[in-house]
Amino acid sequence: MNKRLPGLKSAYDKEDDGDVVLTNQRSPRPKDAATLILVRQDGPAPRVLLGKRSGGHSFMPEKYVFPGGKVDPHDARAPILTPLSAPVATQLAIGTRRAPHAFALTAIRETFEETGLIVGRSGQATGKSPTGWGRYYGEGVMPCLESFQFIGRAITPPYRPKRFDARFFMADAEDALIDERPPVDGAELSDLQWVTIKDSMDLDLPSVTRFMLGEIDERLSGPGAAKGPPFLRWTRNGHTTDRL
Repeated sequence: MNKRLPGLKSAYDKEDDGDVVLTNQRSPRPKDAATLILVRQDGPAPRVLLGKRSGGHSFMPEKYVFPGGKVDPHDARAPILTPLSAPVATQLAIGTRRAPHAFALTAIRETFEETGLIVGRSGQATGKSPTGWGRYYGEGVMPCLESFQFIGRAITPPYRPKRFDARFFMADAEDALIDERPPVDGAELSDLQWVTIKDSMDLDLPSVTRFMLGEIDERLSGPGAAKGPPFLRWTRNGHTTDRL
């Protein structure tokens, strides 16, 4: 556990923290999702991009989160310039039949849709764009996945109205983003801001977001550490954390 940051006792919110708990129906099956944590290191302390979810959402309303969302089947077919590194692809392949690069592409698409920021390099994809990718490729760019780091995986606890099996990626903003445009608030996320990891602890964050920020803080503080990404999930005995 990261000792530099407060409030990291559990990776999951308690039931009395606002979570909706289903008591009269079966727990839904988690849907694959992906999240991108962009990190700026151009100042005295690293900063990450966070935005506030709309109060109308049934999942984590008004919480500050990283850009991300549900994997779309079309994401795996989006043309790329550079692939994931072999170690990242191997870790992502554990416990899923989905193509590993699909998760990273979802994170790129969702970041573009929710913030207007473009992760990629100049390039021209040939053929028709996959569903959901027309605006992105219309910017004259293509995704680059080689610098993505796989930070962790977390499955939403059972008996929630929405459950996700989320993969968390980290990328250096100066390397990953095509330009210096500011993030733009939208329907999904508002109050988008670059905030230091320490200051982010004062925001209303889901516990899993706090946990992943602790992972990032450790990686940035000691990049030589050889720990695999954490895998957070629930068993009959409660939540458990393994390393992939």
